[in-house]
Amino acid sequence: MPNVYQRLGVRTIINAKGPSTRLSGGVMRPEAAAAMAEAAGFCVDIAELQARAGALIAAATGAEAGYVTSGAAAGLLLGTAACVTGIDPGRMNRLPDLAGMRDEVLVARSQRNFYDHAVRGVGVRLVEVGLADRYAGAGVRDAEAWEFADAIGERTAAIFYVATPEARPRLPDLVRVARARGVPVVVDAAAQLPPRENLRRFIAEGADLVAYSGGKAIGGPQASGILCGRRDLIMAAALQHLDMDVIFDQWSPPAALIDKSLLPGAPQHGIGRPCKVGKEEIVGLVTALALFIAEGDAAPRARWLRLANELAKGLEGLNNAVVRVLDEPRRPVPMVELALDEAAARTTALALAKTLQDGDPSIHVDPSRVDDGIVLFGPACLGDGEPAIVARRVRQLLTGVA
Repeated sequence: MPNVYQRLGVRTIINAKGPSTRLSGGVMRPEAAAAMAEAAGFCVDIAELQARAGALIAAATGAEAGYVTSGAAAGLLLGTAACVTGIDPGRMNRLPDLAGMRDEVLVARSQRNFYDHAVRGVGVRLVEVGLADRYAGAGVRDAEAWEFADAIGERTAAIFYVATPEARPRLPDLVRVARARGVPVVVDAAAQLPPRENLRRFIAEGADLVAYSGGKAIGGPQASGILCGRRDLIMAAALQHLDMDVIFDQWSPPAALIDKSLLPGAPQHGIGRPCKVGKEEIVGLVTALALFIAEGDAAPRARWLRLANELAKGLEGLNNAVVRVLDEPRRPVPMVELALDEAAARTTALALAKTLQDGDPSIHVDPSRVDDGIVLFGPACLGDGEPAIVARRVRQLLTGVA
């Protein structure tokens, strides 16, 4: 029987890259999908549902409070807005006009990336700190904590930190200088799961807000994410996200999420209103989060390693490529590396990646190292039997034998 995509006339792909929004995210846990279908049949007060989800997120992350967003980028926008406005509804109403507000966010120059548009979307100006000599090949240094202390000024609303194993300065060092000046630190940890310990790590290291993706390793809906951290900042984020078409005297938000007594009135629809998250996504995310925590790291890693080894075995014996499984402690998800002898293969790594993508079935790979003649394959979104399909297609392209 045709699946829903076939009925729509849309082809499915083999995702040998890994969870990626461009490729529709990861594969949702069946239990999360079932919970979403059940949730769709009822109506609830979204603030009440967010308050309960926030309590579960707080317990999972060690944060004071939590909130479900429509993705990690939405969490960065809401978190930045919260740092700029606090719980002042007048300031919320004026965004992205930042007149009279702190309008700068510090970031290490080496951590600038396309996703920080979510931060800039609030209206703030990103101020780069430090020089990334270690990436430029000119030296070994990167931004240091003292440089952030030197850069903090009267207009500094927050520090934006992109969490990776290589990120510098280290987060605890940055937090120390930020706290000394009363500046919150917002952490982008969208892709820092697994390992599961990272759910609690960044809050434990002192971050004021942390954003995670819900549709990658957690296995929740693609259009979901987590924002967790200080209670006052989560309250400010919620106020700029929820539907505020409500009469103030009639409005009774859960105190665990929003302390109404602190407000002179309700803000208008906030800058985060376009980042709507539905009841289905909230229920699906908290369902997946509970399963993600209960599962641990060992079982999914064993499955990924099995799939990676199956793919590598299927690629053995190529005379124009060297294949190996990248399985190291610092690498949460193992990968398969195909190092191509481009002269002998009479093709390039990029051309191979594109031909795989344009074929039938369409196979998408990780192209991050094609300039080095390397094609990477990630097992996180592969289904059983798909490594063999990928291996056959690659062999056919590199040997000319079907």
